[in-house]
Amino acid sequence: MRGLTAGLDPGRDKCGLAVVDEKGGCLFHQVVPTPALEKHLQRLYAEYGFSLLVMGNGTTSKKAAQRVRAVLPETELAVVDEYRTTDAAREEYWRIYPPAGWRRLVPRGMLVPPEPVDDLAALILARRYVLQQ
Repeated sequence: MRGLTAGLDPGRDKCGLAVVDEKGGCLFHQVVPTPALEKHLQRLYAEYGFSLLVMGNGTTSKKAAQRVRAVLPETELAVVDEYRTTDAAREEYWRIYPPAGWRRLVPRGMLVPPEPVDDLAALILARRYVLQQ
């Protein structure tokens, strides 16, 4: 049994963080400013003690991987394809927070979430990895 897994969706201005259990259940998700990534990773590790961090392979992934390794050198790091995770994160957003009022009449694919979904992208990265193992 692997234990808990963290997810990271790195970005230039903000990053998504998430923690899932062995079955892919969400324990935590949050959007954090990129400059404060190390602080948030340390806090998350202290609280959840995850053994693996799964991160997307987007534009800023190499720099983010260096930052992760600097602050969590003992944690296993898996860099995975993040193709269409933003689309999946938008779908997840509307599943968690269904549209109300007139917005419920609009097809969900046409709706834009009112807040960043980077945390849900990180959740999807971690969940996909855990469920494929």
